[in-house]
Amino acid sequence: MVEEAIDLDRVFGALSDPTRRDMVRRVRDRSMSVGSMANHYEISYAGVAKHLEVLERAGLVRKAQRGRERIVSIVPHGLAAGSSYFDNYRALWEERLDALAAYLGSPGEEVR
Repeated sequence: MVEEAIDLDRVFGALSDPTRRDMVRRVRDRSMSVGSMANHYEISYAGVAKHLEVLERAGLVRKAQRGRERIVSIVPHGLAAGSSYFDNYRALWEERLDALAAYLGSPGEEVR
């Protein structure tokens, strides 16, 4: 349970920054080099590298050496911890809303 919480903290911490969320979005469909990614932001190459380091520690992206370039790609199961967390709450609220709807009745029915 503690390890799961740490993973969740890393994922949400990494995604708390809009630049990092955009980086994940950019590599969602295709891998790209760190240099190519750096061209999209008004921060230094070192700043981009630091953001990518946070995403990599959170398990959201991975970097691989390809010749002289470092290629960034998404880790498909990286968002699983966050998704699982929200799924639990989604199920809880759907259950509660269904109960409320049953209590209130269908549209057009008289409520007692």
